[in-house]
Amino acid sequence: MTPRCYVLGVLAAVCIVTLLCSHGAPVTPTGAHLLLCQSHMRCGDKFYDPEQHCCYDNAVVPLSRARKCGNCTFRVCFEQCCPWSFRREQTFVVKVKGHKCSLAPSLDDRFCASVL
Repeated sequence: MTPRCYVLGVLAAVCIVTLLCSHGAPVTPTGAHLLLCQSHMRCGDKFYDPEQHCCYDNAVVPLSRARKCGNCTFRVCFEQCCPWSFRREQTFVVKVKGHKCSLAPSLDDRFCASVL
């Protein structure tokens, strides 16, 4: 390369850097979510925001999603439906998620009759 090409290359680099820096500090657009700084969880092969969704049966569902448990409903992100035998009758108990179904009932549990 000739010295003239070096000079042109340096001038082009200086012009590009000047253009990039002349707009000041980068600004995040309003309403945009910066994905790199938020905590995201994985559900199967999908990512989700745990402040808005949870993983239930390998599906991303909203925190408000509810299902039937006998004659009750339970919030799938926070509770679980457990079968419970009570005097020959099959009933259900809604327990806080993370509590084992085999544990004795607590004050937080809800008993639900089976639906025929």
